[in-house]
Amino acid sequence: MIIARTPFRVSFLGGGTDLPEFWQEEEGAVLSTAIDKYMHITVNNRFDKSWRLGYSKTEICEDISKIDHKIFRRVLEKYSKLALEKNHGCGLEILSMADIPSGTGLGSSSSFTVSLLHALKGHLGIYQSAEELAREASEIEIKDLKEPIGKQDQYAAAYGGLRYIRFLPSGEVSAEPVICTEDTKRSLEGHMAIFYTGVTRSASGVLSEQKSNTESKRETLRAMKDLAFRMKVCLEKNEPIRRCGELLDEGWKLKKTLASGISAGPIDQWYDRAVSAGAYGGKILGAGGGGFLMVLCPPDKRSQIASELKELRQVEMKFDNFGSRIVFVG
Repeated sequence: MIIARTPFRVSFLGGGTDLPEFWQEEEGAVLSTAIDKYMHITVNNRFDKSWRLGYSKTEICEDISKIDHKIFRRVLEKYSKLALEKNHGCGLEILSMADIPSGTGLGSSSSFTVSLLHALKGHLGIYQSAEELAREASEIEIKDLKEPIGKQDQYAAAYGGLRYIRFLPSGEVSAEPVICTEDTKRSLEGHMAIFYTGVTRSASGVLSEQKSNTESKRETLRAMKDLAFRMKVCLEKNEPIRRCGELLDEGWKLKKTLASGISAGPIDQWYDRAVSAGAYGGKILGAGGGGFLMVLCPPDKRSQIASELKELRQVEMKFDNFGSRIVFVG
């Protein structure tokens, strides 16, 4: 049996420039960090030739083409033959467990894909680097399954850490660590306050509209990419976190114009109340429309903001520095 653990991520700035409609024409870039909320994937041999897959439901089948879960199906289409050879004609049992629900803007589907590849290929004796894991996960989700998503989530999950991730027109991706002091990282972490809105949603609808708007919104996306670079510089110069919060506020105002539904429902009201209670700035994580609201604020204002947003659940999150890892082999 083998277990892989892969982090979710918090994206600060630059989202949307990781979509191919943007980076195929010019370089995109995001600033994000992996967090200590994880997707665990366990792989073990079956005694018979069936495949047992556990997620929000359980599937047991012998025919790969009949698997409902599309990421499981696509990954096993690629590797079931090798698995059967190594397991003397028997299938596998693959189970997933997540710390956070899907559809909440933390990149869960890509963490799932990276973790599944890491665990399954590790079980089959195939080593992959973080770059190879991220690239293959991106190809599966975007090229094979036609998901309307970008590439930032797969790279944040595979590499871990606080990174400035660049998407080059050639298709290459550079996941550069943000070079700042440990005190600055801890300060950024300590200024984050994250609240669960209670709304889960599929990102596909928002992202499909955003993809189709890419050309008409290119100037806005360039400005968002510039904000990501400016936040990276702020951190590398160890400037006060207040400046990062102000950049987030600028980014949120731009992000809301990319597609309808990003600030749906009471999201703007929650955001405005958090700012009134002392937050520098923030955003809805992920594509928008629900999930988690993150703000940067003075640490001594966290309780006041939590009180102002008392209908929302505050969730503590710390940075993850390691990315996808094999945590058990037995």
